[in-house]
Amino acid sequence: LCIYVNKVCFHSYVIYITANNICFHGRCDYYCDTGHAICGHPDTLEGSFAVYLPIKSLAPRKVWRHPWRRSYHKRRKAEWEKNDDYCNVVRKKPPYNDGRRLVDIMDMAVLDFIIGNMDRHHYETFKIFGNNSFPLHLDHGRGFGKAHHDELSILAPIYQCCIIRQSTLKRLLELHLGPLRLSDIVRKSLSTDPVYPVLTEAHLVALDRRLGICLSTIRQCLQEKRPDEVLIYNDD
Repeated sequence: LCIYVNKVCFHSYVIYITANNICFHGRCDYYCDTGHAICGHPDTLEGSFAVYLPIKSLAPRKVWRHPWRRSYHKRRKAEWEKNDDYCNVVRKKPPYNDGRRLVDIMDMAVLDFIIGNMDRHHYETFKIFGNNSFPLHLDHGRGFGKAHHDELSILAPIYQCCIIRQSTLKRLLELHLGPLRLSDIVRKSLSTDPVYPVLTEAHLVALDRRLGICLSTIRQCLQEKRPDEVLIYNDD
């Protein structure tokens, strides 16, 4: 079954009925099976819909495997989970051995941790910019899942590499110290949304808590290394 918008199929699903509930699971290479289904009660559930813009025919994109992707295997761990020096392996490989890409991955890790997205197995860039392209922040379908759980492994790129943009750290500190905290800004932004409140209060509280954890992780790096080794001022 495809979900169509303007005659374009955005995804493919299998729908079935179990325990008098209507359920579906996606068609993909990972957890797309009946053991990881999404079910209604009996036929109603919350969801989201995403559209990628611009279309690929206008702005072709390149898909990259994320170096800190998860193994998606019950028993086999990813290399970064077994090797504390994994970042040194990544630093030697293009496009992470030169330019902005490695610190872009750090920024993406901050976003993913704050929203609780564990599913960053791939990312995309615009082909027109080559290896100088910034990663596109797409596909956050697993974000804002468990408001009371902070998945620290999402920050592995940061605590293994111990680098961060100075501009990113500055913004995190501004949001942490106020006067307006991250939760305040997001709450105000969502207040005009047609489906307000969008996020529960527990998720808003989690934003501030996780931002503080990001800062603690960076602080630990600054205690172990010199500031000029951790803070990136110019990565062009």
